[in-house]
Amino acid sequence: MPVLRNADHPASKATDSVAARYGVAVLGAWAAETATYPFDLTKTRLQIQSEVAAAKHGYKLENLGMIKTAVGIAKQEGVMKLWTGLMPMFQRHAIYSGCRLIFYEHFRDALKDENGKVSLGAASIGGLAAGSLAQLIASPTDLVKVQMQAEGRRLLQGKPSRFTNCRQVYKMLYTEAGILGFWRGAIPNVQRAALVNMGDLAAYDYSKQFLMREFGMADTALVHAMAAFTAGFVAAVMGTPADVLKTRLMNQPVGPDGRGTLYRGMIDCLKQSVKNEGILSLYKGFLPLWMRLGPWALINWIAFENIMLAIGGQTF
Repeated sequence: MPVLRNADHPASKATDSVAARYGVAVLGAWAAETATYPFDLTKTRLQIQSEVAAAKHGYKLENLGMIKTAVGIAKQEGVMKLWTGLMPMFQRHAIYSGCRLIFYEHFRDALKDENGKVSLGAASIGGLAAGSLAQLIASPTDLVKVQMQAEGRRLLQGKPSRFTNCRQVYKMLYTEAGILGFWRGAIPNVQRAALVNMGDLAAYDYSKQFLMREFGMADTALVHAMAAFTAGFVAAVMGTPADVLKTRLMNQPVGPDGRGTLYRGMIDCLKQSVKNEGILSLYKGFLPLWMRLGPWALINWIAFENIMLAIGGQTF
């Protein structure tokens, strides 16, 4: 298949259906996820280290940077452990990435002005809404991913193993808190997704259209790459605080009543994190998150745009 086709010269023609766009969005996300996943795992470990509330319950305090954390995981647990939790992440994107794109395109069509253009404000609203709805549906898979990513740290602290695969994690979570327990941390998770998608979907869409409209650039890989870089940075800045809260709420142990034992909810987690560790604790893991979201957006959008061009569909 020819790579980096121009939108005016697709490789072939095919029906540009919702199902096709959904499937291509999932494929693009899977490709990006596989390539950048170690940054996500490193980011999660950074967000839960030096967690004072957890230390009060027997967790060891740590204060390592991104490189030392990643190298430590590879040395102590094995290189392949950097991809721990990839399967539930694939499951998440099978729901989340397809839904968010379809939702956003519907919102974008509804918010276009009389000239067929979408303002930055309208694009932002569309991104917020699409990200929120898609993440609410896919939140259980994110919970499983976080549990699997944090398990290696528990084992190094001498705690017993709780599971060996994602199926066992689903079973464990259901036993602990029932069906509703799968949505533990869903509120900050949805908030994070809303903010990230305001950066990813809206910033990518607006940046791409701006470059094509103001600079007369063609709908090619250069435009896709420039828009994706912008989207990744904006998404990291907007989404990191909510991502930290989401990770901590999802990673905390639960009591017999199925409720978390460290935090009463998102506000309590926010207060404890800022009080005990300072305001910058909300940006723990920012560097690996940005280093992940930048390449992630680049791979995802170039994959999506080129697959759509290859089958004769419309670009984003």
